[in-house]
Amino acid sequence: MKKRIAIFASGSGSNAQKIMEHFKRSSEAEVVLILTNNPQAYVLQRADNFEIPSHIFSRHEFYETDGIIRLLKNLQVDLIVLAGFLWLVPANLLKAFPNKIINLHPALLPKYGGKGMYGDHVHKAVLEAKEEESGITIHFVNEKFDEGEILHQSRFKIEPGDNLEMIKFKGQQLEHQHFPRVIESLLKKMKS
Repeated sequence: MKKRIAIFASGSGSNAQKIMEHFKRSSEAEVVLILTNNPQAYVLQRADNFEIPSHIFSRHEFYETDGIIRLLKNLQVDLIVLAGFLWLVPANLLKAFPNKIINLHPALLPKYGGKGMYGDHVHKAVLEAKEEESGITIHFVNEKFDEGEILHQSRFKIEPGDNLEMIKFKGQQLEHQHFPRVIESLLKKMKS
């Protein structure tokens, strides 16, 4: 039986798209649901394009009910992927899916992680610190922002003259290349 993936995203969903593309042709796994806290998120259109159901939820539903957990359990989800999802995952969801929730962070953790460190905020901090390299980190999710066990890191060199857009672009290239593959290898390690 195929492993089942649910993706949480808050915005455009370019990584969600790469994951949906990757698993569309897979005999091992499939994306069964896209979830978002943002009714205007472009990821909803992307889900539609792949004919994958989506679910929009409120802060109340996410933090004060077990609705999301019931939905994921009903769909027999094996792995939850956070792809540009900006809310902290609540304890009840972590408990319901132990070591089954992963996130992608657009920097080399433990640097440039934590509350408020997402998207351009991360890249600006990297630039301002005059780092010589940056990269991506794929990690398990725990009760704190960006502190779960690291599964994968990839790096790129920051050249003199690289601006915010260039750093973002280099990071996204790595995200799109590695995120689907890391998900696939993690699913292979999971017991059926």
